[in-house]
Amino acid sequence: MTDLQALHDATHTMVMGVLNITEDSFSDGGLWLDPAKAAQHGRDMMAAGADIIDIGAESTRPGAKRVAEADELARITGAVKTLIPAGAVLSIDTTRASVAAAALSEGAQIINDVSGGTLDAELPHVVADHDCLYIVQHWRGWLAGSKGANPDQDTSVYEHGVLTDVHDELMRQVDGVLAAGVKPERIIIDPGLGFSKPGIEHNLPLLTGLETFRATGYPVLIGQSRKRFISAMLTGAGTAGADGPTMAQRDDVTAALSALSAEHGAWAVRVHDVAKSRAAVIAGNTWREYA
Repeated sequence: MTDLQALHDATHTMVMGVLNITEDSFSDGGLWLDPAKAAQHGRDMMAAGADIIDIGAESTRPGAKRVAEADELARITGAVKTLIPAGAVLSIDTTRASVAAAALSEGAQIINDVSGGTLDAELPHVVADHDCLYIVQHWRGWLAGSKGANPDQDTSVYEHGVLTDVHDELMRQVDGVLAAGVKPERIIIDPGLGFSKPGIEHNLPLLTGLETFRATGYPVLIGQSRKRFISAMLTGAGTAGADGPTMAQRDDVTAALSALSAEHGAWAVRVHDVAKSRAAVIAGNTWREYA
């Protein structure tokens, strides 16, 4: 049985490994659709040092189409049933109350809602009815060009600066989740790197301003892995080839940001390459001990 309060109150930054059971996730879509391969990848990430496995069955990248509810449900519950007996701590990346409820009934311990309680109004109520942790991410709606034939409005304008606006909007989302009955000691917040934040200028201020989010009293998840702004950093530095940065280069920068996030007290980093970020997080956690 997972000690949820100890997990919520962790004093050292943890590593959350990404398990995308999707056709079209931006970096590994289609690789883990086969249930056996998905389960093995989850076990491999645990062996590489992942403290938490984050299972998602619906891509949220620009241009992605919604997965049928039945398909998402089958993919998620299949992976949960396989990985719980292996001793995994599982986070479920979903915006659907029905999927969250099914995964929690199978033993999942965390719901990671990228909409921060705004897309499915029933999801926070499901969380409130279960003893689990709830990751509330900053959300301004689907990304431009996502979820339909018509592009969404530009959601990347921050009138008062990205750090101030994201903090204030995220805290309003938390207020809504609390009003639905979720206990504050079960909430983790996520500034939502890359969501309505396409550029370096949108994302780095959130990382350098991590203490602003920590000052809320809620643990902070950082999900920087392989995001577009990392590719932009590499391209701007002149290190990318003709086809753009390699995945290895993006994972190297991801690991560097994992170390910095750990140094500055992030609750966890959500990454694709667990081994690289595990080593980086160990360095960041150790640095923090001596700071």
